[in-house]
Amino acid sequence: MGKDKVLDAGNKKKVKSLEFRVKSFKIVFFLIAFSLLTSCSLPRIIVLDDPLSPEEHINLGVVYEKKGEIDNALKEYRLASKKLPLAYLYMGNIYFQKNDFDEAESAYKKAIKKNPDNSDAYNNLAWLYYTKKENLNEAEELALKAIELNPSKKDIYQDTLVKIRELKGQK
Repeated sequence: MGKDKVLDAGNKKKVKSLEFRVKSFKIVFFLIAFSLLTSCSLPRIIVLDDPLSPEEHINLGVVYEKKGEIDNALKEYRLASKKLPLAYLYMGNIYFQKNDFDEAESAYKKAIKKNPDNSDAYNNLAWLYYTKKENLNEAEELALKAIELNPSKKDIYQDTLVKIRELKGQK
């Protein structure tokens, strides 16, 4: 399953900065929670806006995903999805990994609806149908659409298409 690389290998410094900002946010959140639970007179800090951009949530989700923390990754992708349609592709991939195919299908469909030019979403939905051995005609159309949208990834999408056609021939 293909996905755009939002996190470049050379961006370790940005990841460290992002992780620091998340840790700082968690500390502030802890202090707020602590002050609410005790009668101590700590100043109240209210965070009105998310300190991370949608892209930073995606990057953090990728870091979590690489560490095998897929639930944390999913949480970050959900936060990013409020403003960044690409996040639905990432969410679909997480649900696919968790074998939650209904949620994966829903996420891929949202990715396509919100960004009809996202070739990876078409391919991944086609692969999902191939995996489930259902909707194979639609899966074939989705793989063809992915190739049409992004010919530079034709080899990847062609693999999906060939496997779907082989499975259709067996039925």
